[in-house]
Amino acid sequence: MNVHSIPALRQAEPCESVVRTPPPRLAPYVIGCSAFRAGGGVPVRHRLLPVNATVLVIDVTGADRLVTGARSAYGIHATQRWREGVTVGLTPAGTAALLGVPAREFVGETVELADVLGRRREEELAERLAEAGPRRLDVLVATMETWLRAGPGSPAATPFAAAWHRLQRPGRRIPIPALAARLGVSRRYLELGFRREIGMPPGRVARIARLQHAVGRLADPAHDLAAIAATCGYADQPHFTRDVRELTGLTPTALCANLQYREPAAG
Repeated sequence: MNVHSIPALRQAEPCESVVRTPPPRLAPYVIGCSAFRAGGGVPVRHRLLPVNATVLVIDVTGADRLVTGARSAYGIHATQRWREGVTVGLTPAGTAALLGVPAREFVGETVELADVLGRRREEELAERLAEAGPRRLDVLVATMETWLRAGPGSPAATPFAAAWHRLQRPGRRIPIPALAARLGVSRRYLELGFRREIGMPPGRVARIARLQHAVGRLADPAHDLAAIAATCGYADQPHFTRDVRELTGLTPTALCANLQYREPAAG
């Protein structure tokens, strides 16, 4: 599950969230989903982190219902103030299968969910989620399974989809030429396919995946920066620090404090 965003300013109370992995039927299309509630129910501006997924944010209070595409740079969004609802991260195949739009069309973009689903469909979904209360994730999963059955389907088993999934795995990074050779295609063919189907080159996808694995580990109070750097595939701790600062606008220490609500966040 990618960490889509974090509060840009510290709140009086931490955000509450419940994360769920998708059932096997949805695994090629959905990387994860969560139910969230802003700390104290008060909306705050967010720092959006680099992600490899298309993310749906559905605020059941009506504050914001958005689709954000994969992105390689962070941003501070002062106008998007989520209070309570759900998020779901879609793979490139899932973006095409469930939304009917190629993932590349959303890269670096933020659009209204109603512009993708249609206003009536968006409002009906938000109402069902609001009424479901603690069962929101059950309703969300059931809705996505319905969309998948009703939709045109997606070539989830293309070489590019397989390569994208391979790059999301934690651990030692695989060079792009080696990945292409493993899939039985040329590096040029792989890169062109990524740009056409996913909207970003494989090297950038790998870099974002590496960052996201590190972000997940920084949320652990018992984290060790040198161990995270080694585990997540960075050359060394200085490389890790430079990459985190460039991609998130924060040092690993500041990002860790932000994730754990231990001190005011910068920005």
